[in-house]
Amino acid sequence: MSAAPDLLITDVTVGDRRGRAVHAVDGRIAWVGDAADAPRAGRVLAGEGALLTPAFVDAHVHATATGLALTGLDLHSRSSLAAAVAAVADAVRAAPPGIVLGTGWDETGWPEGRGLTRADLDAVVGDRPAYLARVDVHSATVSTALLHLVPGIRELPGFSPDGQLRLDAHHAARQAAYGAVDGLQRAAAQAAALAEAARLGIGTVHEMAGPEVSSAEDLRALLALAGERPGPRVVGYWGELAERGGLDLVRELGLAGAGGDLFCDGALGSHTAALGGPYRDRPDTSGALRFDAASLVHHVRACTEAGVQAGFHCIGDAAVAQVLDVVGAVVEELGVAAVRACRHRLEHVEMPPPGAAERMRAWGVVASVQPAFDAAWGGDAGMYAERLGVERALATNPFADLADAGVALALGSDAPVTPMDPWGGVHAAVDHRTPGAGLRPFDALDAATHGGWHAVRAEVPAGPLSTGAPADLALWATGATLSGVLDARERPGCRALVVAGQPLQ
Repeated sequence: MSAAPDLLITDVTVGDRRGRAVHAVDGRIAWVGDAADAPRAGRVLAGEGALLTPAFVDAHVHATATGLALTGLDLHSRSSLAAAVAAVADAVRAAPPGIVLGTGWDETGWPEGRGLTRADLDAVVGDRPAYLARVDVHSATVSTALLHLVPGIRELPGFSPDGQLRLDAHHAARQAAYGAVDGLQRAAAQAAALAEAARLGIGTVHEMAGPEVSSAEDLRALLALAGERPGPRVVGYWGELAERGGLDLVRELGLAGAGGDLFCDGALGSHTAALGGPYRDRPDTSGALRFDAASLVHHVRACTEAGVQAGFHCIGDAAVAQVLDVVGAVVEELGVAAVRACRHRLEHVEMPPPGAAERMRAWGVVASVQPAFDAAWGGDAGMYAERLGVERALATNPFADLADAGVALALGSDAPVTPMDPWGGVHAAVDHRTPGAGLRPFDALDAATHGGWHAVRAEVPAGPLSTGAPADLALWATGATLSGVLDARERPGCRALVVAGQPLQ
């Protein structure tokens, strides 16, 4: 995307100061001051007193899956098994022949006391392949016809005859399901996801691609789409181990890093996050680590030597501990300066073990976190408490502890797991369900904007709108100051989005 040469946004509220103006030149903020003193500019965007902030950065997104949920079968709001099955039946009747894709079902709280099964699906989809991801997208229910697309799936770890798949069986089914999406459907989904991001004031999304969640073809198409027209930036990651060729695509496409959703474990809702002790509601399991430590050490070493950012999906305390032990081993080999320079990142970090924050700060590791997870599942009576027990549940997602220890935070949605909702994410980070675990309001906003830039190894000046910062800006349909929006937990609509100094709407 070419940077717009010259833009003046006048008569805006910046922070808590009214009557301000911002001048952008060559894609960066060149001047901020009183509107009466504003320089001349080739283009002028009238703020009319509205609030201006940095554009949001969603630090963890799956664009194609998000677009498919936006344009297709989204089960997040279904409050019962019967309602979910009815929605699938409606989708089958309305959709053309082919695979049935859906996401977002969550059996916790359903009156039937169970999730979708293969028999439930087969009854309404017949001989059509169907893949319906659970809300955390770490397990799914599939139809019999979908199983026929994956030879050998019944022998993979995580297979269940009832069609509720986890672990390797789920990854194989997901690959088959999304592999059946044709180019036109994928392009429409990606365009819908980027349009939704723009509507919400998101100027950049971090796409967490990988062989187990999408494909190289999917990532190439998304980057091409983002590059051929104005819109939110797409920063790409590829989650594949170096020993399996993961660095090759990073170099070919100039990606931000070799990581993102490189799954060291699964998710709490699917009982696949790796814990140091058994699940409360499934004492027969503690989840599972997916890689041996030697493979992870090789990956972090290869990335660090190449100056490439590594990243890992790690949710349970056992998985977070494994990753930090691995990073520590590379620190001993290559030195702390080399590791800090790469700014490796951990995705989710929902259950950091004791001492994790201090090690992350010392080694410059970024925590990419999703406050909507706590809003949806936290507290003493949510899904976390059901899976972990109240004591462990209340210790999840300790944003304040991480921030107070000096760990850099970047906020994201993990869409489609939770919807892109940047103001909602900021407010959820503040209103943590565990008292004392939330962020201060301005710190939460910073983590949702500048935090995303820091997470991709960019240097951004301090302050809400500072000279030299990227001219990625959002103008909000509110007359309130920034303090007023944060204090009132407003979710103002985005009146205009500017990316690299170029207005998009």
